[in-house]
Amino acid sequence: MSEIQVDVEGRTLTISNLDKVLYPRTGTTKGEVLNYYAQVSPVLLPHLKDRAVTRIRWPHGVEGASFFEKNAPAGTPSWVRTAEVPSTGSRSGKGDTTLRFPICDDLATLTWLANLAALELHVHQWTVDADGTPRHPDRLVIDLDPGDPAGLHECAQVALLVRDALAERDLGCTPVTSGSKGLHLYAPMPGGGDSLDSDGTTALAKEVAEALQKEHPALVTATMTKAKRPGKVFLDWSQNSGSKTTVSPYSLRGRERPTAATPLTWDEVEAGAEDELALEQFSMDQVLERVAEHGDLFEA
Repeated sequence: MSEIQVDVEGRTLTISNLDKVLYPRTGTTKGEVLNYYAQVSPVLLPHLKDRAVTRIRWPHGVEGASFFEKNAPAGTPSWVRTAEVPSTGSRSGKGDTTLRFPICDDLATLTWLANLAALELHVHQWTVDADGTPRHPDRLVIDLDPGDPAGLHECAQVALLVRDALAERDLGCTPVTSGSKGLHLYAPMPGGGDSLDSDGTTALAKEVAEALQKEHPALVTATMTKAKRPGKVFLDWSQNSGSKTTVSPYSLRGRERPTAATPLTWDEVEAGAEDELALEQFSMDQVLERVAEHGDLFEA
């Protein structure tokens, strides 16, 4: 195993196997993944700040086995910020156990995670305070998951419906490609985490999803049963649960190609609703080009 030591913002990290291919279809190496995360870090880190990070790791590349990891692993550097939270992710402390999550607030921690082949970085809709105590969620998310043969075109059409439904409830939202098949819509909560708890945001997201299912039954489903999804877009409201996570904007995905969750403009979504070829899932190189040109469209 080849190793080098690097200095990242004053932290010394041991980086291994830079030439290991993690995406065989494109030949993308671990070194290229580390480079992507370093370059995208100025726009990625604000989306990870103060959020417990669940990782999906592919130590042998995306064609090998993967595993979810919530707890900080053995050997976690002492300088990595962590937070112990109830396993439910709630503020009530009802969980039977606690989990010790890493918090990725800086480039050194991000580099350490990428070196562990943590390709996907998933976060909750809530943040933690300085003591590691979970706050109420500061956002609501709805995951638009297309059932074959539906795709991004149908997701874009439904995203416009969700946008209007949220606007009727005085909520704006930002569209993000999932990097996999669908779209995510994020709506900041009034009060920045001082209003509804996770049960409240889950109920609100479910209300929106079920209302749109009733109004557009041929296109939308709010039912988790996969047998009822073909040709429809499933509005997954459950990711607002205190214990659930959503892949972070700008995180890579463990797919055949190194795609990443990518913020969009509403003009792009509207174009995708009109033209089935107008929207795509973006590769990590395309994401870096978009960031260089536009900055973080999530914050635009």
